[in-house]
Amino acid sequence: MLHQLLAPINSFLQCATPDAWIEKAKQPEQLRSLLIDHCNCELKAAQTAMFLLRKYAVTQESAAIIILWAKPYEDYVYKWIRNISFPEKSIMQSANLTVKKNTPYGQDLVDKMVRLIKEEFHHFEQVLEIMKDRDIPYQNMTAGTYAKGLMSMVRHYEPEALIDKLIIGAYIEARSCERFAKLAPFLDKELNSFYVSLLRSEARHYQDYLNLAESIADGDISERVALIGQHEAQLIQRPDKNFRFHSGNPLKSNK
Repeated sequence: MLHQLLAPINSFLQCATPDAWIEKAKQPEQLRSLLIDHCNCELKAAQTAMFLLRKYAVTQESAAIIILWAKPYEDYVYKWIRNISFPEKSIMQSANLTVKKNTPYGQDLVDKMVRLIKEEFHHFEQVLEIMKDRDIPYQNMTAGTYAKGLMSMVRHYEPEALIDKLIIGAYIEARSCERFAKLAPFLDKELNSFYVSLLRSEARHYQDYLNLAESIADGDISERVALIGQHEAQLIQRPDKNFRFHSGNPLKSNK
């Protein structure tokens, strides 16, 4: 079952995660940083999807609704407000949003991104709960350079910019899926089960992003996918002084 799920992911990615990253990630002393950054990654994934909706798919009124969905999570992370109840995901519905006129791909983008947003927020809460159970306090961390490096590939005209952002989203989700699968066997039983449970949604997110890119391009995007994938592989294989969930090859001197 897992092999079937991971086969297209591994075929899509142009390199595997370096063994050195796995060796570092499985060290007990790295668990704290790994979980905090994982928590941040879930929030960033939801924020990215919300940005795409607000910029490309929905009216201003609906954009305001989306901002309200994110507020409790962003207040927790950025304003350090801890006595927060996160919203029920049932309020996050495509039907509550109005698609911009003359946006042929708008409804498909809304449907796929709303589902992704709900799942990423749920994953954020799950990681946070695991951290609390292990007495790992949430804290801000400096961002890695992986996502920024990928975004440097985005073209500056539409709809090519949107297509590139969607392809990049596919690579980030695919890489997350690959790393969850590779790391899970080296973790304790709880984290092993949790990371394996994330594989199906991450694999679907990668496919949703890629399908959206293909639909909006209305043509062959294989050349662009390959080019961005080549850059993604370079980022994953480059020496990296900071250890993050999507960081590159750890420097031997990095402790």
